Amino acid sequence: MKQTFMKEKPILPLLLSMSMPMILSMTVASLYNIVDSFFVAKISENAMTALSLVFPVQNFINAVTIGFSIGINAVISYCLGAQKQEQANTAATQGVLLNGVHGVLLTIVCIAAMPAFLKMFTSDIQVIDLGLKYSNIAFGFSIIIALGMAFEKIYQSVGKMSIAMVSVLCGCIANIVLDPLLIFGIGFFPEMGIRGAALATGIGQTLSFVIYLGYYFIKPISVKIGVKYISFEKEMNLRLYAIGIPATLNMALPSLLISSLNTILAAYSQAYVVVLGVYYKLQTFLYMPANGIVQGMRPVIGYNYGAGEHKRVRKIYMTALSLTVIIMVFGTVLCLAFSTPLISLFTTSSETITAGTTALRIISMGFIVSTVSIISSGALEGLGKGVPSLIISLLRYTVITIPAAFLFSRFLGAEGVWHAFWASELITAVIAFFIYHRATRQNQPRPSRFMEHTAAQ
Repeated sequence: MKQTFMKEKPILPLLLSMSMPMILSMTVASLYNIVDSFFVAKISENAMTALSLVFPVQNFINAVTIGFSIGINAVISYCLGAQKQEQANTAATQGVLLNGVHGVLLTIVCIAAMPAFLKMFTSDIQVIDLGLKYSNIAFGFSIIIALGMAFEKIYQSVGKMSIAMVSVLCGCIANIVLDPLLIFGIGFFPEMGIRGAALATGIGQTLSFVIYLGYYFIKPISVKIGVKYISFEKEMNLRLYAIGIPATLNMALPSLLISSLNTILAAYSQAYVVVLGVYYKLQTFLYMPANGIVQGMRPVIGYNYGAGEHKRVRKIYMTALSLTVIIMVFGTVLCLAFSTPLISLFTTSSETITAGTTALRIISMGFIVSTVSIISSGALEGLGKGVPSLIISLLRYTVITIPAAFLFSRFLGAEGVWHAFWASELITAVIAFFIYHRATRQNQPRPSRFMEHTAAQ
């Protein structure tokens, strides 16, 4: 199988063909997050609060496993573009092995840390108990998540987006179907409450991984995974972590942001903590499709960069930016017009609905401008420039947003936290524009150190 279509096919049709399967699967993935929260909210508001408090750690697990997998994707894509097949095989094999180790470590550490973590944000014994019931099961699937993500990025790196789409869709649909059955004990299923939501998610993730394995053995791809490609050389591991660590930090930063904002909001009312949790569930419906564009762009831009097609790299960036703007315009209109019905899906509390309606309308002011940061960060990852990408995310999630939220809340109360979102998006977008163009300003930009080593071999 050849990947030369990545530098030969017209950019818009190419990017759409690579992105649409991921947009569809990411949209469904965001839907199952919302459905998950919808059913948990039916248990009690305490259950929804517990889910909101667990979310940052759950997001951290995803960040580590997905972030390192992005490193796998970038190295494979570059190697294929540079016609280095053996190194692509080594990157895939070593990447799967290392991410499996990450999954085991995450299971142990996160389960052990959760009691202390939850007590940092609440003294409500019921909320803590519900949070532990959910997290002990959900975190037990960390190794499955890690291996599944590694395979997803490998398939994306060779342009097999449809396989990634099918796997993600099947896992999401399984979770959506199993949620009410396991939470409420419908039919012959046991009534498990919040534990049922965690188990449904884990089963869906397992199904996705099984489908990846099935495809790999039934219809092998050009990139091979095998014992003979296991690399004990420091150089390959450094290549994977050079992108994987910044990408992991990029994705882990929202967890730090949410935990910090929860600390600020909890001083006003637990209702605001629920609102923040609901917002982060709802915003996945918008940012997951945008992430689908990034996932479609990343292997294409990496392949063309490896092949020396630098003018084409710039066109890919602009096309991805335009497509993401369309998604963000839709999301902005949706949140402005239907903020109250959206919040009402997750709570019947009038205080929470009122606060949530205001929050959605304020935060949505930053959706469109955030496009610049999202695409710039994703493109830099695909080009193997992990550090500039990380700088953008640091600005967006911590350096600007957290101090702004603290400062604004001193003058505007809890609403100041919501204003910090759009303000930080605006400032970060301006800086991200200059960071991206500085990193790629030459007609033939200089590869990162590990990419230079790859090209030289």
